[in-house]
Amino acid sequence: MSIYVGNLSYDVTQDTLSAVFAEYGTVKRVQLPTDRETGKMRGFGFVEMDSDAEEEKAIEALDGAEWMGRDLKVNKAKPREDRGSFGGGNRGGGGNFGGGNRNRY
Repeated sequence: MSIYVGNLSYDVTQDTLSAVFAEYGTVKRVQLPTDRETGKMRGFGFVEMDSDAEEEKAIEALDGAEWMGRDLKVNKAKPREDRGSFGGGNRGGGGNFGGGNRNRY
């Protein structure tokens, strides 16, 4: 299981988030996703702890708690959906969007 932590301050680091969750058990891993284009943190993260019991204890204690000026949103992470290679959807070309003069070039 993994824990989703939302509404994080953009100043959070893996070390500071790990320290908060370490009060409730052994932290195995912390992930803080960043924006691909800007490299800035996206305001949420994931924490994996040693046992389900430790994760439940951390969720109960930290969901709604104020930390670094923000009210945290903490719950069980949902499994990631398979989005395909480019986010799915039928985005292929081939439509006639402009009317006439298609062979202009």
